[in-house]
Amino acid sequence: MAPPLCRLYLITPPRLDDLAAFGHVLAHALDAGDVAALQIRLKDAPDAVIAAAVDALMPIAAGRGVAVILNDRPDLAASLGCDGVHVGQDDAPLAEARRIVGPDRMVGVTCHDSLHLGMEAAEGGADYVAFGAFFPTTTKDAPTRAELELLTGWQQDMLIPCVAIGGITVPTARELAAAGADFLAVSAGVWTYGEGPAAAVAAFNAEMAAGVGERPR
Repeated sequence: MAPPLCRLYLITPPRLDDLAAFGHVLAHALDAGDVAALQIRLKDAPDAVIAAAVDALMPIAAGRGVAVILNDRPDLAASLGCDGVHVGQDDAPLAEARRIVGPDRMVGVTCHDSLHLGMEAAEGGADYVAFGAFFPTTTKDAPTRAELELLTGWQQDMLIPCVAIGGITVPTARELAAAGADFLAVSAGVWTYGEGPAAAVAAFNAEMAAGVGERPR
């Protein structure tokens, strides 16, 4: 059996004013270490802005084997050819998102700090659940604070992957991986890292691998 992994799930900055410049930064970051997915998250942006971002960034990600997930918008995820969609509790219901994107695209669901919401999403056919926020974050309003034990319990009892999100930085990556996170969703922790995003990706990968090695056998 292959050893468990914890992988990086990047989320774009909340604004992308220069797509070409960000595309270069993204390419260098993705070349610096393992990244499972890129979520394009442009809250309240016009459809044309979201479409332009997908058109610019998806080839960069896809060329490196990185899945492209669109935040909130199953309709655009389907029409633009994204690999999946991520929905929150106040967005399109899981069943509706699945109907729109079809059976072959991923659907992830925000479940805050609730094991109950996570189990409902798993039973409803979600491909992954996201728990958080685990730490204070300025990227988005986080109404709940999740505890590490939630990841451990999920890993022991459930089959679909769990994503940890919310204020995650290189120094906190190891404990989340050790607790049982399958993926760490990170935005500012990569894009504002002091040594640059590429160095952040490399550092996250090293810390996550160390954390997985600390999981109970």
